[in-house]
Amino acid sequence: MDYRIRNATAADEQTLVELMPRLADFAVPQNRNPQDLWQGDARLLKKALTGEAPDTHTLVAENESGVAIAIAMYTLKAELISNAASAHLEALAVHPDHARQGIGKQLITACSDAARQQGAVALSLHVFANNSKARALYNNCGFDEEIIRCYKSL
Repeated sequence: MDYRIRNATAADEQTLVELMPRLADFAVPQNRNPQDLWQGDARLLKKALTGEAPDTHTLVAENESGVAIAIAMYTLKAELISNAASAHLEALAVHPDHARQGIGKQLITACSDAARQQGAVALSLHVFANNSKARALYNNCGFDEEIIRCYKSL
């Protein structure tokens, strides 16, 4: 399958929003609403595409027909611990028909390269502990697991 990576445009919005539920395509913890895992990212995507979130950047992988089949969205922001110039991977989603073809890894590489050119010295992300497919991808892409976030429903 041939695809290319490019910057997202406003014309991609609907297709990319339709990919967002993939962010909850794992055994979501029982006390979590799967929609909560992606609706905030969908709102951020819309703001990024309209220029309301200028530090958020969106890349897409498109197929040979020009249809977006995957999204990666990152925000330039200070690193959580060191406060160094950094980027945070907000969302990475690949259409199920194109999963496990290396597209996610290529998008992470493209985000890393773009963020580095924009002055970032690191790329961070959040992932649920039981999202084993995502964690394997991130480990394969050189991410270290550093922080454990605990959550208790009241």
